[in-house]
Amino acid sequence: MAAIELNGLTKSYGTSRGIDDVTLSVREGEMFGFIGPNGAGKSTAIRTMLGLLIPSSGTALIMGQDSVIQGHVIRKKVGYLPSEVHYYNEMTSRELLTYHADLMGLTDTSAEMEQLAATLELDLDRLISDLSFGNKKKCAIVQALLHQPDLLLLDEPTSGLDPLIQNRFFELLEARNAEGVTVFFSSHILSEIQRLCHRAAVIREGKITAIEDINSLLAKQMKKVRLVLEDGHAPELPTGASDAHWSGSKVTFDYVGATSDLVTWLAAQRVVDVTLNEPDLESIFMNYYRRES
Repeated sequence: MAAIELNGLTKSYGTSRGIDDVTLSVREGEMFGFIGPNGAGKSTAIRTMLGLLIPSSGTALIMGQDSVIQGHVIRKKVGYLPSEVHYYNEMTSRELLTYHADLMGLTDTSAEMEQLAATLELDLDRLISDLSFGNKKKCAIVQALLHQPDLLLLDEPTSGLDPLIQNRFFELLEARNAEGVTVFFSSHILSEIQRLCHRAAVIREGKITAIEDINSLLAKQMKKVRLVLEDGHAPELPTGASDAHWSGSKVTFDYVGATSDLVTWLAAQRVVDVTLNEPDLESIFMNYYRRES
């Protein structure tokens, strides 16, 4: 049984775009990426598959259950982390998490709560009103993990977290996944998807443009190549090169294709120095979308 099965899932807001004909399947125990720029429809898709939004058409089955008919049952088995969190300001994190545990019918979660809070460096006894956005996000992470769900739906989960806490959070996800938990990880940051996920779906303007394993997706990503060549050496650039700029013995170009092919080409040149960089995210998306259009 698939952990997530979306078939033609569509959510319209009148004349405003939501999601259109989203179809994908996520296997149990998989770490699945959902990547696209801000405003692409990632949050709408997650809220609709959870039953928090009623679809205009199509279906979402979560662990074999319909998100509209059995949404209240599904949500007890899912850890959901929204992109933005809003809590009761007069509560402390401890009070909020205890309240959440009571709603979930959990008995004693104090040890798990303390352990997660220590890992994320969250002060459980500070008022929510006194927490920064990043610390509110830490509280939301603990809330999503506390009841040990079978499925995690994470919507831009790292926003507001510093690099150290991000790394600890990734380690928590990897540990839970090793125990069989399915992770659906929505992000606009390619490196996060690259580190964590087995496969990823790319969403653009509310529509899925591709579903691929991570290695295939990365093989298609553009690289910025900067070369310093021996004087007088100006070779024909490799297949997949574009937007080349020469300055004497130096050349920069964009490259799309297999890295192994690029390395083979480089080995045949008289190279003094070489630098390969991943371009900014906007360039990656625009390059990918131009190919898929």
